[in-house]
Amino acid sequence: MNSIKYIFFDFNGTLIDDVKLCLDLLNEMLRNQHKKELSILEYKNIFCFPIEEYYKKAGIDFSLESFESLSIKFINKYQPMSMECGLFPNTIDTLNKLKKLGYKLIILSASEKNNLLEQCNHYKLTEIFDDILGIDNIHARSKVNIAINYCKNNNINGDEILFIGDTLHDYEVSKELECHSYLVSCGHQSKEVLSKANTLILDNITELLEVLNGSN
Repeated sequence: MNSIKYIFFDFNGTLIDDVKLCLDLLNEMLRNQHKKELSILEYKNIFCFPIEEYYKKAGIDFSLESFESLSIKFINKYQPMSMECGLFPNTIDTLNKLKKLGYKLIILSASEKNNLLEQCNHYKLTEIFDDILGIDNIHARSKVNIAINYCKNNNINGDEILFIGDTLHDYEVSKELECHSYLVSCGHQSKEVLSKANTLILDNITELLEVLNGSN
């Protein structure tokens, strides 16, 4: 781990505490289709990528309304309401300490780039991060190619990267990048789900400082 120069962070569920908001919006969709609502644990046990699959697991019927239509409705409600979610406790302090230690910090998210930038500006993250990477649509399908291209364009070796996320998809991205990774259990997937990954699971990113100090 002494080779780490870059720390990539997922955004949703890793930095921003938006789990309850996403659950509330899912349950609104389920109510509209007269389906059973989910508890927070049920949500965290079925959440996955691609988002279509998680919607199907939740009980959403795409014959009643298309995924594309639901995505537009979701983001139109989610985006303004996400400004009230807040970051996880001590996030800014932790990020600033990591920056002072010399790490380059990068956000890698499956969120649409302009929406992501709006959120980062609102939460005063833009000045902390060296780069903010998002996708060019609202369907949250994957961020693997964005990460691979970014590393190629910036001559970043996988061994130089530590990727922090809150889902098995983040772990899969780290495998594609051939980089180090840790997962946090405060986000969109339960610790039980995350335990399928062969990596360290933290409660939140504030534990990073202690772990990194211990690995040096």
